[in-house]
Amino acid sequence: MKLTKLFILTSVILGSLFFLFGLEVWPEPSTNILMEGQELLDLVAESDVIIIFNSGGWGNTPLEKAEDFAPIIEGIEKSLKDFGYSSLVIPYTRTKDDFFGKITGVRDFLSSFKSSSEVLAEKVEFLTKNFPDKKIIVAGLSAGGAFVNETMKNISEETQDSVYGIAAGTPFWHEKVESENILYLDNNGRDILAVGDIKSLVFSLFSRTDQITIGHWYSWDSPEVGSQIVTFLKNKFR
Repeated sequence: MKLTKLFILTSVILGSLFFLFGLEVWPEPSTNILMEGQELLDLVAESDVIIIFNSGGWGNTPLEKAEDFAPIIEGIEKSLKDFGYSSLVIPYTRTKDDFFGKITGVRDFLSSFKSSSEVLAEKVEFLTKNFPDKKIIVAGLSAGGAFVNETMKNISEETQDSVYGIAAGTPFWHEKVESENILYLDNNGRDILAVGDIKSLVFSLFSRTDQITIGHWYSWDSPEVGSQIVTFLKNKFR
């Protein structure tokens, strides 16, 4: 019985790694990395809300190539505009697009993004210290959702009221932050990776089902996604 459970758990993890990393097309090298110091301050000075975007997979897909999550980011921007806020999207790159970058990415993934989430949290703290009136949204999909979750864990109490998280499809084994400032999306329980439907996950390993089939595809037009995000933003920004 223990061997069976171990086999299932191993299969789920390997399958999840496949969904998180294997299905994403390897992008061209991106220079859209969250910059440092004065350059970062100058960039965000004119905007009310800063949206830090992190893709799924390896976490280095440029926003213009992120067909799965870019529409959601655009929806967030439009909603904020409707509420009277100007916004700026800054992609955050977790891994470099080379062999050693992928190795580092796997290590970071297996450590629940401990290192990279601490780095981003420091940058967020830097922004809120210099712009206490600005709001920051950290948004991510799948592995990027897990990264958002871990980043929010590292946000200090002094900063928490200015930082919000939107995490879509966070894999079920990541312990979620209990906070009113983070929205978790799982397609109302249809995302088998997010809710931990182990039997379906194991089956998907052999049937090669796609992300839509396993409920891991998030569409802004879906009532389980766009409307929930709008409600969340309305409660926080109006």
